Amino acid sequence: MTDQRLERFDKTILPHLAAAFNLARWLTRNDHDAEDVVQEAYLRAYQFFDRYHGGDGRSWLLRIVRNTCYNWLEKNRPREPVAAFDETRHSTELKPVGPETALLANEDREMLRRALEELPSEFREAIVLRELEGLSYKDIAAVSGVPIGTVRSRLARARERLQECVAGLMREGS
Repeated sequence: MTDQRLERFDKTILPHLAAAFNLARWLTRNDHDAEDVVQEAYLRAYQFFDRYHGGDGRSWLLRIVRNTCYNWLEKNRPREPVAAFDETRHSTELKPVGPETALLANEDREMLRRALEELPSEFREAIVLRELEGLSYKDIAAVSGVPIGTVRSRLARARERLQECVAGLMREGS
């Protein structure tokens, strides 16, 4: 029975290792810490795999990674301040800037990475799950354990803050 369980786990959950690491990396802001979190999350996922009853394995795993990550952060780092709620502003999608040269493209990526790093964790989490991992709002809500309306508002506020931060970084570079 254990061989079948392991084979099912490998087919269902193991393919999402990159997504798990990506989420953990953005939440911990450190590759080594992310590796530790993902390893612990995979152990938990395997331990509780009997509770998985089908459906989207990636969302199920990312919820475990998210919870493991926040538990790890709670134990190992000081708590981040919670972002202030501001419904008065709405955002638009960031318009990609076509790279004129490889150098400009790298600078743009670095600026975006810095801006993402500055976001509060709940905003960073929402952006990573939506824009980098391509999860639907419904899946993000399931992973984060919040209503879809909260996902929408977090994404709107995250996008707005990203735009503001990128604009500030561009001004600093000028």
